[in-house]
Amino acid sequence: MTSPDSTSSRDFLIAAAALLIAMVGTTLPTPLYAIYQQRLGFDASWLTIIFSIYAAGVIAALLAVGSWSDQVGRRPMLLAGLFMGALSAVIFLLSDSIGGLLLGRLFSGFSAGIMTGTATVAVIELAPKAWKNATLVATAANMLGLGVGPLLAGFTSQYLQDPLHLIFYVHLALLLLAALGVAVIRETVKRPPRFKLAIQKPSVPASVRGVFISASIAGLAGFSVAGLFTSMVPSVMMHIMQVRGGVLIGAVIGLFFVASILGQALLQWLPKGVHMTLGCAGLIAGMVCLGLSIATAQLLLLVGAGLLAGLGQGMILRAGMGAVTACSPAHQKAAVTSAFFVVLYISISVPVVAVGFSVRSFGLPHVGEFFATLVALVALLAMISMKRVQSRQAALAASGS
Repeated sequence: MTSPDSTSSRDFLIAAAALLIAMVGTTLPTPLYAIYQQRLGFDASWLTIIFSIYAAGVIAALLAVGSWSDQVGRRPMLLAGLFMGALSAVIFLLSDSIGGLLLGRLFSGFSAGIMTGTATVAVIELAPKAWKNATLVATAANMLGLGVGPLLAGFTSQYLQDPLHLIFYVHLALLLLAALGVAVIRETVKRPPRFKLAIQKPSVPASVRGVFISASIAGLAGFSVAGLFTSMVPSVMMHIMQVRGGVLIGAVIGLFFVASILGQALLQWLPKGVHMTLGCAGLIAGMVCLGLSIATAQLLLLVGAGLLAGLGQGMILRAGMGAVTACSPAHQKAAVTSAFFVVLYISISVPVVAVGFSVRSFGLPHVGEFFATLVALVALLAMISMKRVQSRQAALAASGS
């Protein structure tokens, strides 16, 4: 007979694995874009549009169905997210045009938007009592999936046959396994007699705005880097550093996301007051390494940039999310969290589009160096802004006591 504890652990791990598998699919195309460019004959500006359509899909899903799992249940929405990922994989398998790539990325965004909210909550709710860091497990599964995707696709495209199709067959098989697992996990939501499904409107109460703005500025810097690492770094490695191996390109991109997980994990051993400061400092150091790697065409500096920027981005994500949710009213946490994720995904897409179109006029090296400098300045601004907010909160707490 299966004990409740073992069933709880099983369901918890299945939900985390489903999130990881879904997020793997969102970064699988990254090492393959060079092959698509050669076969379809499009330039770097199209790459940024292909990437930004993904972010648009994520934002649309967050706003449209982000709160639906509170009523229809976690399992149906998890299965919907996995189904959207499967549709994306099928489109990539059948695609032979830029339009097909755009459509595939759009459905990939829908999958990520559904899974980001629903699976994160499901993992936390299904966690056994012994697991004290369920939130970290959820964010780690998310980031690990993002990091594994380029590495898997880089390996299959470099060493195995059919580089543009094999990896999507593999991902379809993984999605099927995830769906079978999700179908048997425990449902944590009691459905109401009648559904009242509506588009969720992100809102930020006045009492939260100071912290929200500071966290959003830091998130802008951190997620801009995440977007550029998955879109610009492959071009930097191929055209500036003359690196052609898909595995190495995927590994450098994957390192950023693995470092993000480490950055999130490190915060539990560090004083809360320095979380955002350390995150911004790591991001600034990473951008210095990125700019120098482009200027000198040194791969080792690029690896250092991925490690430092990833650590900083992870710290910023966890510290920012923690600060925002901690000061949000209980009945508005979902709306505030949704607003924060919308800011983050806009942060991923807008800089990527700007870089893609400016490369035509100014060249990849100059644009890359400018972007690294700009992100470092935004991270510095976020550090100063959060310091002021923390000082203001400390003063209010002192006067209240």
